[in-house]
Amino acid sequence: MNERNLRESFRFTTKDVVLMGILIATEVVLSRFLSLSLWNIKIGFAFVPVVIAAIKLGPIKAGTVAALGDFVGAMLFPIGQYFPGFTFTAFLMGMTHGIFLYEKQTTSRIITGVLINQLIFSLLLNTLWISILYGAPYQAVLVSRLVQTAILVPVQIAVISILNKSASRVLMA
Repeated sequence: MNERNLRESFRFTTKDVVLMGILIATEVVLSRFLSLSLWNIKIGFAFVPVVIAAIKLGPIKAGTVAALGDFVGAMLFPIGQYFPGFTFTAFLMGMTHGIFLYEKQTTSRIITGVLINQLIFSLLLNTLWISILYGAPYQAVLVSRLVQTAILVPVQIAVISILNKSASRVLMA
């Protein structure tokens, strides 16, 4: 990302804000109503609006979409008590997608972004938040969340690759 694009990533146009609002609403619906959730495992497609924001808008705005999607979803449709650590992780995951997918979407960049998000942020950091929130032993929660990671890594890589190939013309309009 060059200096001009970095400056632009902090500028929110009306078009950007409208698109972000639509993506946030979509993320809330996918996350809160169309996901499989157990107490410490969540499998779904709420990452898709964040990936669209990453491809179209860049890292800062994708992180904002992810964080606001988490926050708005937690406020309007709480699953448990609100914990800001999950919102922070959502922002980091959106930023990571933006860093790897904005302007250049290659298979290696898709894989790298998904691996960083799933292994570092979802598996390690969100497991820490769950452990703190519920007082559960970190290692026990980590082992149970390995299943989620094993499922989501290939699913996210495949979905992002398909989305990238099929929707690139639509997203770049």
